[in-house]
Amino acid sequence: MHILLVASAFNSLTQRVHAELRDQGHTVAVELALRDRPLPEAVRRHAPQLVLAPMLKTAIPREVWAAYPCFIVHPGPFGDRGPSSLDWAIQEGADRWGVTVLQAGEEMDAGDVWASVACPVPPVGKSDLYRNEIADAALSAVLLAVERFASGTYTPRKQGGAHAPDTPVRIRPYLDQSVRRIDWDADCTRTVLAKLRAADSQPGVLDVLLGAEWYLHGGHPEAGLRGVPGELLATRTGAVCRATKDGAVWIPELRRRRGPGQPPTFKLPAVLALGDRLPPLPEIAAPHSADPRRRTWTDIAYREEGGVGFLSFSFPGGAMSTTQCRRLLDAYREACARPTSVLVLGGQRDFFSNGIHLNVIEAAEDPAAESWANINAIDDLVEAILTTTDRLVVSAVAGNAAAGGVMLALAADEVWCRTGCVLNPHYRLMGLYGSEYWTYTLPRRVGAVTAERLLREALPMSAGSARDLGLVDRVVECGPQDFAAEVGRLAARLASLPGSLPRIAAKKAELDRQESSEPLAAFRERELARMRRTFDDPDAPFHALRRAFVRKDRPACTPPHLDLAAAARTGWGRTGP
Repeated sequence: MHILLVASAFNSLTQRVHAELRDQGHTVAVELALRDRPLPEAVRRHAPQLVLAPMLKTAIPREVWAAYPCFIVHPGPFGDRGPSSLDWAIQEGADRWGVTVLQAGEEMDAGDVWASVACPVPPVGKSDLYRNEIADAALSAVLLAVERFASGTYTPRKQGGAHAPDTPVRIRPYLDQSVRRIDWDADCTRTVLAKLRAADSQPGVLDVLLGAEWYLHGGHPEAGLRGVPGELLATRTGAVCRATKDGAVWIPELRRRRGPGQPPTFKLPAVLALGDRLPPLPEIAAPHSADPRRRTWTDIAYREEGGVGFLSFSFPGGAMSTTQCRRLLDAYREACARPTSVLVLGGQRDFFSNGIHLNVIEAAEDPAAESWANINAIDDLVEAILTTTDRLVVSAVAGNAAAGGVMLALAADEVWCRTGCVLNPHYRLMGLYGSEYWTYTLPRRVGAVTAERLLREALPMSAGSARDLGLVDRVVECGPQDFAAEVGRLAARLASLPGSLPRIAAKKAELDRQESSEPLAAFRERELARMRRTFDDPDAPFHALRRAFVRKDRPACTPPHLDLAAAARTGWGRTGP
C-alpha cells in the first residue's frame, strides 16, 4: 500500500511508524504540515491510498479527509479527546493508558475508531513514556488499523452515546501553565514529580527561580536531602536539587523563558543555564554503585551480578556533552578494573545516545571549540571500548539512538537492541561527516556499500531491519520495563558460555592485527580532519543546521529524503543531497 505520513515534525513516533511500515512492505512518504505549504495540494501530489498522521498538532483540512481516508494516531484510550491527553494522564497519576487510531473528520478526535491498544504508565517522564510504552501501543494500533483498512471488510467503531455506552467520551482541555504550576509550600514530592513528568520534555513547568522565570525540565526524587520548600539544596553533575515540603527533587535541565523580541531559548543543564545566578551550593557526588534501595538520582551508575558488570547511563535527550563523555569514560575505566568477563553498557530504558550535545555547543562562547572538545571526548570513550581486550563488551540499546550514539554502540563486541528502538546511523542531516570511528566500525559490520547507502539515505531504521543488516546482533523482544532484567539474564548466559573465554582471548590478537595493518588512530585522524574543517568554517552548513535544530525552527519544506517523489526528482536516493 502507498501510505503518506502527515506530521507536524519527523519526531520519534513518526520515524518509528515510517520504519516499521516500510518493513511491512508498504511504500511510505512523509509530508510535514507546514505553514504556507498547502496540505491538500501536497496530498494530491502523493496520491496516497491512505493518509496517516502519527503526530499532528493541527487539524487535517476537510478538502483532504473528504477525498482520502485519513487516520489520526491519538495518544489516549478509546473515547479520550483533547490536545493534552498524555499530560493529563501522567499528572493525574493514571497507571493505564492507551493509543487510539481514528478516522479524521469534522470534530477533532471524534472520528470512527479503527484500533485502540492499552498500555501501562510507569513513573517516568512524558517523553520517555511517549517513546516507549506509548510508541509500542501506537505501532500495534497502527499496524492493526492498516491491516483492517486493507482488508476492506472491517467496520470501524463509533465513539460515544448508544454506539459505545461502556466507553463514554471524555473531552479535556489543553493543560496550561496555570494547572502545571508547582506550589512549593503545599505540593508534596509526589505531586511535584507528577507535574514535572507531565511536562517533560515539552512544555516544561514555568517557575520563578533566583529572580528569573524558567521552564523546569525533568524530575527525579531525592530522599536524603531536606530544606525550606522551594530552596536550592545542592548540585550534582549539572542538575540542581530543590526542596519540597516533604523531601526534594533533582531537576536536570532548565530553559529560560523567552522575553518579547528575544530569540528562542533552549534547554540546558540546570547549572549551566543558571550560570552566575547560582549561589554557592555543595556538589554532592552520586553513589558509586547502583542501589535500588537508595531513593536518589544519578545519570551514571555501576553494579555487578556475578561475573557481569553493568554500566548504565541516561542523559536527557540522549545528548552527551564533553563533561558527560569524560565522566562516562572515567566510569568505564573503573568498570574495566573490576574482575568481570562481560561488561554491559547502556541505560535501563529510553535513549541510548544521540551523540554530541548540540545545545551545550550552541550555548558555548566558542561553539567551534566546544564542538571540537565534545567530539574528541566521545571519540576517547569509543576508543576505550574498541581497545578493551580483557572482557566482552555489550551495548544494551534500550531506546532510540542516532548519529554518534549509534556508532558508540557499534564499538562493543555485541549490540543488543530492544524491539521498537529506532536507529538513525547517519550524520548528514546535521551537515557533518561524523567521527566516533564510524569509518572503521560501520563497514566492518554491514560492508562498505551498505554503510555508504545508510549514510546517503539518512532514514530511520527499525531494530529488526538493523538486525537483518548485521548492524545489531540481537533484538530483545520485550517491553521497556522488562529490558534491563532480560539483558541481565542474557549477559549472565553470555558470561557462562564455554565459547566466551576463547572470544576474549582472541580480542587481543585481532586488535594487534588491525593495528599492524591500519591503526585505529588513522581512522580517527581522517575523521577528525574532516570534522575540524567543518567546525572551523563559519559558513559550513553545520552551524546553521545546529542552530535551527536547537531552537526548533520550523523547516521551510519537507526534507527531500522523506518525500518519495522529490527524492526521485533530485536523485537523493542515488547520489545524496
